Amino acid sequence: MAQQHLDPPTNPTAGPTGDALAGYLRAQATEFLRSLRQHRETGAGGPSAHGGPPARARSRVGEESPAGGPGTDDSGDAALALRRSARRISGTLHTFRPLLDADWSEAMRPELAWLSGTLAREHAYAARLERLLLALHRLSGSSVFPAPTGGAGEAGTGPRSQPGVPERGNLTVGAAKAGALLERQLTLARTRAHSAALQALGSSRFHAVADSVAVLASEVPLTAAAATADLRPLAAAAEERLCDAVAALPLVTAGHPYNAEALIHGLSPDPAPHPQDGPWHQVRLLLRLHRYAREVLYGEDVPVDVRLLAAGQALNRHRDASEAAAAAAAAARTPRIAPATAYALGVLHADQRHEVEAARFAFQQSWQKQAVGTP
Repeated sequence: MAQQHLDPPTNPTAGPTGDALAGYLRAQATEFLRSLRQHRETGAGGPSAHGGPPARARSRVGEESPAGGPGTDDSGDAALALRRSARRISGTLHTFRPLLDADWSEAMRPELAWLSGTLAREHAYAARLERLLLALHRLSGSSVFPAPTGGAGEAGTGPRSQPGVPERGNLTVGAAKAGALLERQLTLARTRAHSAALQALGSSRFHAVADSVAVLASEVPLTAAAATADLRPLAAAAEERLCDAVAALPLVTAGHPYNAEALIHGLSPDPAPHPQDGPWHQVRLLLRLHRYAREVLYGEDVPVDVRLLAAGQALNRHRDASEAAAAAAAAARTPRIAPATAYALGVLHADQRHEVEAARFAFQQSWQKQAVGTP
C-alpha cells in the first residue's frame, strides 16, 4: 500500500520548535494535576487509600451504561482525564525524545504507562461485562441477568422460562448461566482492579510520578538544541511508523466484511491471545501517537481529521471485541460448567470474533478514503 501523508501542508520555513513542545507538556502536566485534585476531592482515591477502600469502592457493574446511569460521576470523569493527560505526556516523550533530557524521559515514560494502565483496568472490566451481557441478550432473545440464587459454580438453575416467551434452544437455556458466570468473573476482576488503583494512588511510586509531573508543569527538561529544532521531522517519523504498520496489515483480506479464514483461526482453542490481533493493536497505539504529535504541532488549532477519527474508533472497537472474545473463551474454560453454558459462551465468543472482523473492515474502509480535514 502506498504511504499516505495525513497532515495538511505547512509552511516549510516556519515550523514549531521546542517552545511548542514545552508548552504542550506544561499544559498536559497542569491538566494531570487538576484531574488528580478533582479525583481526590471526590473521595475516589487519594491518601485515604491507605486506610481502606472508601465508600465508592463498592462494585458498580452497570453504572457506566451510556443510558445515563450514575457511572458518569465526577470521580469517573477525573480518572478519565487523569489517564488522558498521562497518555499524552508519555506519548509525547516518546515521539520527541531526541529533544528532551534522555535520562529523565526514559525514567518518566514507563511510570506514566504504569499509572494509566492501572487506572484503566476497572473501567475496562465494567465495559467488557456490559458488552458481553448485551451481546448475550441479543443472541438469545431473552434476559441474561439471572435471578439471585445461592450456591457456587453456576449460580443455581437460573430463571425459568416465562409463558409466551419463545425459546431458542440450548442458547437460551445456557445464556442466563453464561451471563451469571461472566458477571461473577468480571465483577471480581473489576473489584480487584479498583483495589489496585486505590493502592497505586496511595503508593510512594505514584507520589514520585505526581512530583515529577508537578515539576514538568513549570519546567520542561529540553535539550540545548530544542530551542531552534523543527518539530515536524519527528512528527513525520511518527506518521511514517504508523503508515508502515498499516501497510503490513492484511487490508486486502480485511476488505471483506466476513473473513472466514481469520474467523477459523479466531475460534482456536488456544488460550493465548490471538496472534492476528497484535498488529492491529500496535496500529492503534501508533495512531494515538500520531494524533498526539499533531496536537503538539498545531496546539488548540489542531485540524479535525475525520478519517483519523473514524479509523481510531474502528480500532477501539477492534480492541474491545478482541478482549471480550478472550473473556468469553476464558469463562468457557471454567471447570464443571453445564454443556448449555459452554455452548452459549462459544456462540458469544464467535459473535465477538465476528465483531473483530467487522471492525477491521470498518478500519480498512475509513483508512483508504482521502484525508478530510477542517481548518
